[in-house]
Amino acid sequence: MNEQLKYQIAIQMLPDIGLKHAKQLIEHFGGAAEFFSADLKQLTEVMSATFANNIQNGKKNALERANKEVAFIVQHNIQTYYYNDSTYPFRLRQCPDCPLLLYAKGNIEPNQGHFVSIVGTRMPTQQGKDLCHKLVVELAQRLEHVTIVSGLAYGIDVTAHRAAIETGIPTLIIPGHGLDRIYPFVHRQVATESLRNGGIITEFPSGTQPDRFNFIARNRIIAGLSDVTVVVESKQKGGSLTTANMAYSYSRDVMAFPGRVSDEVSAGCNTLIRERKAELITSADDLIMAMQWDANRPKQEVQTSLFQELTPEQEQIVRLLKTEEEGMHINYIVLECKRPYSQIADLLMQLEFMGLVRSLPGGIYRTVN
Repeated sequence: MNEQLKYQIAIQMLPDIGLKHAKQLIEHFGGAAEFFSADLKQLTEVMSATFANNIQNGKKNALERANKEVAFIVQHNIQTYYYNDSTYPFRLRQCPDCPLLLYAKGNIEPNQGHFVSIVGTRMPTQQGKDLCHKLVVELAQRLEHVTIVSGLAYGIDVTAHRAAIETGIPTLIIPGHGLDRIYPFVHRQVATESLRNGGIITEFPSGTQPDRFNFIARNRIIAGLSDVTVVVESKQKGGSLTTANMAYSYSRDVMAFPGRVSDEVSAGCNTLIRERKAELITSADDLIMAMQWDANRPKQEVQTSLFQELTPEQEQIVRLLKTEEEGMHINYIVLECKRPYSQIADLLMQLEFMGLVRSLPGGIYRTVN
């Protein structure tokens, strides 16, 4: 495992290799290790001679840095999720810009239950903090398995994490840095408590500083990990709006608490609602109804359905996928089936567990036979 992991880390440490290019090279050569085994001649077949030389010359240093990262991972009992592995968060894998590799710490189940991202301003009103806390408590009361996702920032983020910890439901922290630090440091206790039920997930290796650009990049993970993103309070500009717009671009559900037109702290929420990028909610009941999550349905129903005939909804997806041998993007399935994204994602996961559907990189699904 450590040998493969070394190459998966090292490819992102090569000079001038971006996420998209790294995935293309992995797909072309058949794996990260196979890419590192390629000689200069093989590299020049898929890139310019100058770029190939830079890559070839940078391999040694990249592998040395990757070896240090593997040692850090082993020493601190860190989990990793590679984008082609079945354990990788399936919601995030459906996003075209999903990270190649995730580093995680804690007690994390990234593919079980409902995932709700909660974001908002760093300077909320007391009403905003109360709304956030109440939303988390009500979700915990009404849903059997729900995980709260946010970024540990001041304000709404940390309020959501604390409410989840208080109510005993999992919470995931998505930082803009590596797992060798916590930012802001004053929230270290919250981060520590999250490890017991939930934890921390990042795409950044150790040593990564909490730079501004990293927080913009991490917002796509907050959006991509979840079924729905909720904005509690937000000014007209801010990171929470970036997260909401990313979720919208992934065809995920976005919801927002409205505010008075004169309230600057709610201007961003009102804009999202006005532009029909977000659905207006006032409570957890609104969210559950909009997502078509039946809070009273026993969770065992999903498991027993694996041994029964397909439901009409499952049959609809299978019939649709059979029309395209090369596979079909989840966004197209959502449009054709006229159902919420989260429901289609759950149905696809059920079909995948049943061995009828296979997920491919880039949010593509196809039937096994």
